[in-house]
Amino acid sequence: MSGQTALVTGVAGFIGSATARRLLDDGWRVVGVDCLTDYYDAAQKRANLATLEGRDGFAFRQDDLAITDVGGLVDGADAVIHLAGQPGVRASWGASFAPYLEMNVLVTQRLLEAARVAGVDRFVYASSSSVYGRAERYPTRETDLPAPISPYGVTKLGGEHLARLYAANFGVPTVSLRYFTVFGPGQRPDMAMHKLIRSALMGTPFPLYGDGSAVRDFTFIGDVVDANVRAATRPGVEPGTVLNIGGGSDGITMREVIDVVAREVGVAPRLERHKAMPGDPARTGADTARAREVLGWVPGTDVVEGIARQAAWQRHLLSVTA
Repeated sequence: MSGQTALVTGVAGFIGSATARRLLDDGWRVVGVDCLTDYYDAAQKRANLATLEGRDGFAFRQDDLAITDVGGLVDGADAVIHLAGQPGVRASWGASFAPYLEMNVLVTQRLLEAARVAGVDRFVYASSSSVYGRAERYPTRETDLPAPISPYGVTKLGGEHLARLYAANFGVPTVSLRYFTVFGPGQRPDMAMHKLIRSALMGTPFPLYGDGSAVRDFTFIGDVVDANVRAATRPGVEPGTVLNIGGGSDGITMREVIDVVAREVGVAPRLERHKAMPGDPARTGADTARAREVLGWVPGTDVVEGIARQAAWQRHLLSVTA
């Protein structure tokens, strides 16, 4: 696929920057766009960008996709990998819902409309396991009824529906990927795994919501990036396809994750207990058979190895910022 151009939205983020690096390694030209919101420390986003700036084939645009000319961004792109959005389940309630609606639904519709006009070869949409809510079974299949239990999940499902209707009505070649709890080096500082490892390394308290029995299907960043690239390049994928992207395990409880982190770091995190938060499902778990069938994708890094790699990255991060 060398010589082609990808538009990567949310390029300064955790998944966006890692995806852009992989595309550049594969010989793509990458136009990256990000508005550098303050949802978390913009210094991390700028550090992510620093791994891309100056590389042959990379161009960065700091733009707000809700108001900028997205047609001009999409024009000339062979693939759009839409990773921009307002993240976070717990912050999506109440008055905070407005930016979720704008960034996760309105922006997705604007990009899909531009992709329809431009005739892109593939449009990859970053969805979430949050669309399932309290799933009817585990591991959960793409054919199971999505029933979000958070406003965030509602907006991600809304983006999926938009991708499907643009595929059905206009033939836009969309693929929606439902990510399950992405972690690994570069992870956002507001995410649980990052906070947990930092707690063990620094002796700061880790806020544990609930009793630690919640089960998560953790997916390593390198595996998610591989899924993104395959979704953007695999021939013969039916427009409107929706796929689970999960770690491939039976899931792991937060108590077990805490134990793994303690063994890896050599110090147990200091727990600060809180009641379970609205919108947090008790369990997630992906059936990834369809991703294997459609994309030839299988996860390659298990949660224990992934935690070791993230802990090593966070140790280095702390050493250079000390």
